[in-house]
Order: sequence, then structure tokens, then C-alpha cells
Amino acid sequence: MAETLKGLVLSGGRGTRLRPITHTSAKQLVPVGNKPILFYALEALVAAGIEDIGIVTGETAAEVEAAVGDGSAFGARCTYIHQEAPLGLAHAVLTARDFLGGSPFVMYLGDNLVRHGIVPVVEEFRATRPDAMILLARVPEPQHFGVAELEEGRVVRLVEKPAVPRSDLALVGVYLFTAAIFEAIERIDYSARGELEITDAIQQLIEMGKDVRPHIISAAHEAEVATWKDTGRLEDLLEANRIVLDDMRPRMDGQVGEDVRLEGKVVIEAGAELRNCTIRGPAIVGRGTVVEDAYVGPYTSISAGCTILGAEIEHSIVLEGARIEHTDGKIESSLIGRGCLIHRSPVRPRAYKLMLGDHSVVELR
Repeated sequence: MAETLKGLVLSGGRGTRLRPITHTSAKQLVPVGNKPILFYALEALVAAGIEDIGIVTGETAAEVEAAVGDGSAFGARCTYIHQEAPLGLAHAVLTARDFLGGSPFVMYLGDNLVRHGIVPVVEEFRATRPDAMILLARVPEPQHFGVAELEEGRVVRLVEKPAVPRSDLALVGVYLFTAAIFEAIERIDYSARGELEITDAIQQLIEMGKDVRPHIISAAHEAEVATWKDTGRLEDLLEANRIVLDDMRPRMDGQVGEDVRLEGKVVIEAGAELRNCTIRGPAIVGRGTVVEDAYVGPYTSISAGCTILGAEIEHSIVLEGARIEHTDGKIESSLIGRGCLIHRSPVRPRAYKLMLGDHSVVELR
């Protein structure tokens, strides 16, 4: 394919399934492995040789622009495109039409994580030159996703959240299109939920006789390590955090006392201080964070400027500036917002599961 591919990253949407965190923060900026999920999308595009990137934003535009800037930190050139309302993925494509022009492009949903990047699929798209290519992953409960049906290596049908799925292949949040997608979108109607659905547009491509090809990125068994996550829900965000931490290399840039026990893959960022504690990886402790008389267990990301004192936590994400002090029970499977304070109350259960909004104060009972 002679033309240069462009990138289109969708970073609008309200993130209702991650409230109250997303009342005060864009869902695409919630960190996994101490880095906003959106950044992984930008890095994946640049790694695939795509540097001209449009970012579609909505209500959280200012926050997204402040975090990403002009894209130079990622080796990209970023253009911001405002979507007037969250009217569907296909509507976002139409909104970006002036930016995209006639170029083929990769559309990447900014709250999705593809573990090993998208270099192979972009290379395949360039080499085979279909009208569209969709990423698919085998999932155990396809009725919760858009589902693709294949025949002889071609996509023949897409169904959004079918009651009785005829395939276990779910649509992943990365799509590759030529300009043919614009005509397809113009032929579809708004769905019952008031959106222009990308699944309807791709189905229209198929009905127009266009070449729509699949690229399968993961296998069917739940026991296998996930290669893709849509981080719209708490449990999926925690799983994405697990994926990222599994792939991190150990690094010790902070101050680690002699009475500290480190096990497994652990990242201690510059300015962090560890005293009389156990960190069991995979885990990351952010810049300027203090961990003392505490236990931090596997698959935990602690952001910058936090305090973990006399507490136990694992399989959780702790956002910037949070304090967790003198808890008797272990905190697990939790997302703790910026500036939260969690401390001991006289009544003591053994474990807690928390999803807290920014600047919350919680007494554990």
C-alpha cells in the first residue's frame, strides 16, 4: 500500500462503568502499570510506523490534551478532533473525515490494550491491501461483544451482542480501514441506542462486496494469558494492569532499606522510599511514594506520591497521592482514586474490595 497510514485514536466517551473515578478523570487516562491506558495506544501506533495521529475527544478534551500534548513525547504528531457528542464509533470516523482525507488508517479505541502491539496486523494490511481489516479475539462469553462470522478467511457477518452467538470471535478495539468506510457509514442509520455503530458500517462494507479480512490475536482458552483487554470495567482494568506488570522488567531506582524484602519482578521508581516492608511482584511503586511497615502483593500498581503505611494490598491500582494507613484487613481487587485516604476504624473485617472516587475519605469497618 503506497499511501501512508494515519492513526485515529478515540478518547471520548463518558466511562460510566468506571464511575466514580471517571467523574473527575477521562477513562483513557486511568493508569495501568502507572501509565495512562491511552499512552499504550499511541505507543503501539508509533511502533507500527504510524506517526500522524488524530485523537477524537469529547467532554474530557482539555485533560487529554494536557496529558498527550502535541505527541512529540511519543514520536508522533497529534491533531485533536472534537466530537460533539458520543454518537458512536462510526460517527467519530465521520467527525475525523477532514483529518483522514483519503488515507487508509488504523482506528484504535483509547481504552483498549493490545498486549503485543499491532505491528503484525499493520504489516499484513499493507501487504494484502483489503478494504478493511478487523482484529478478533476468541472469548469465553461472546454474547457480550460484537461477534464476527468467518468463511474461507473472509468476514461474512457481524452481529452486535448476539443472544445465541454463532462464533466465539469478538471484535477487538482496533480497526484498519480504507476510505471506503466513509461510503459505508453514509449508508447506515442510527441504532436503537442513538449511535452510528461501527459494526453496522463494517457489515455494510461486506454487503457492498468489499474485502473485509480478519486478524485473530488470541486463543480461546481462559487459562491462556490474555492478549487484549477493553478496560471499561473495573475487573478488566485490573486484568490489563496484570498484563502490563507481567511484561515489565525489574528496576530499582528508589531507596530500598536493608529491612525490605523484594520478591519477583518489582519496579521501584526514582524517589520512592521503602522501609520495613515486603513487595511481592509483579508490582510497581511510583515516584515519591513511601511504603513502610507494609505488604504490597502481586499485580499492584502504586502511583506517584502515595503513602502505604502499616497496610496490606494486592491486585489493585492506587492512583496518585493516595494514602493507605494502618488497615487490619488486606485490600484487594481495588481501584483507589487520587488523593484518597483509607485508614483504620475500630471494627475490623479481614478484607475489603473498593472502588473509590478521587479525594474520597474512607473509614474501614
